[in-house]
Amino acid sequence: MKLTVVGGGSTYTPELVDGFARLRDALPVTELVLVDPAKDRLELVGGLARRILARQGHDGRITTTSDLDAAVDGADAVLLQLRVGGQAAREQDETWPLECGCVGQETTGAGGLAKALRTVPVVLDIAERIRRANPDAWIIDFTNPVGIVTRALLQAGHRAVGLCNVAIGLQRRFAARLGVAPGDVHLDHVGLNHLTWETGVRLGGPEGEDVLPRLLTEHGDAVAADLRLPRALLDRLGVVPSYYLRYYYAHDEVVAEQRGKPSRAAEVAAMERELLELYADPALDEKPALLARRGGAYYSEAAVDLAAALLGGAGAAPYQVVNALNRGTLPFLPDDAVIEVQAAVDRKGAGPLPVPQVDPLYAGLMASVTGYEDLALQAALHGGRNRVFRALLAHPLIGRYDRAERLTDQLIAHNREHLAWA
Repeated sequence: MKLTVVGGGSTYTPELVDGFARLRDALPVTELVLVDPAKDRLELVGGLARRILARQGHDGRITTTSDLDAAVDGADAVLLQLRVGGQAAREQDETWPLECGCVGQETTGAGGLAKALRTVPVVLDIAERIRRANPDAWIIDFTNPVGIVTRALLQAGHRAVGLCNVAIGLQRRFAARLGVAPGDVHLDHVGLNHLTWETGVRLGGPEGEDVLPRLLTEHGDAVAADLRLPRALLDRLGVVPSYYLRYYYAHDEVVAEQRGKPSRAAEVAAMERELLELYADPALDEKPALLARRGGAYYSEAAVDLAAALLGGAGAAPYQVVNALNRGTLPFLPDDAVIEVQAAVDRKGAGPLPVPQVDPLYAGLMASVTGYEDLALQAALHGGRNRVFRALLAHPLIGRYDRAERLTDQLIAHNREHLAWA
């Protein structure tokens, strides 16, 4: 089985390789190709990846290359984890929106739109090259903004499923607090990528006992602390929002915090420099503890579970939280919207499980952000200042024409080198 990782020079990659090594029975990878234009980083990451496999007795082969076409040739699945513009572009996404009083974040708001505009054309070009090399290959998209990127892939007819680590992270935390195995926890997870709520926490599967009320009663303070939201809010909602909902529920508080400290991008860039120094040590043959602070917790487990299910691996989890086409699952959204819910995953792809009626408090915000994502995708595909303005005006974190005008000018100015039409 051949897997290819586009963006294989990422400091995330050793986390992924560690998962492939540990979970080899579920996903027997014989060749793992890491492809990245940054050759120096790629060799450091590739060297550590080989040592991780050797330490764990895995006989798979790791290849590193900057040749995308060679990398995807014959691949059974391709994982996308690229970042167009690197951490420098992320730094901009997280800073210039603050000048207009808006949250600075790389996956939502104005910064998220900038990332989508840079990313969608590149991903679609990669996907076409994958299709030419192997039309049966699955594309697993971990590249943000996952919802918009996955929608672009599916709209273009590619065999793609979007993946995020928010749900698996919450599953692991809830399981630890409840004193059960992670596999025993099934989340009633509903929403869009980075806009989700846990409306139930079930033991044993989709029909199991809902222990969310007990979780909130016994562990509400700890859950609220993880989310950096008030315990009283969780009690009133009766659900667990993802930590990305803090950008909506506490927007002005977040903006004030961001203005008073270095950006997350600056922190990650410093961390990446330290990680690459560690990766250069030929004695290092396991993922370093520092990698846990980089982000993407449990990414490897989620990626292995998804790839194993799509490729027919033994023991693949039958239900997984993924990003897939709505197709009537949430009747208040278009069929071609991409939603993030529990789905049955197999060789044919991901089919969302039925979702109970969604509270208007959440359905309204989902519908609003879905409208933004539609406009964002049009801007990414076709360009033009007016399309960018319309997407920004539609976003519920912006929503004022004067802000949208300023943010449009800022976005184009900071991303001109990545926008073919600008």
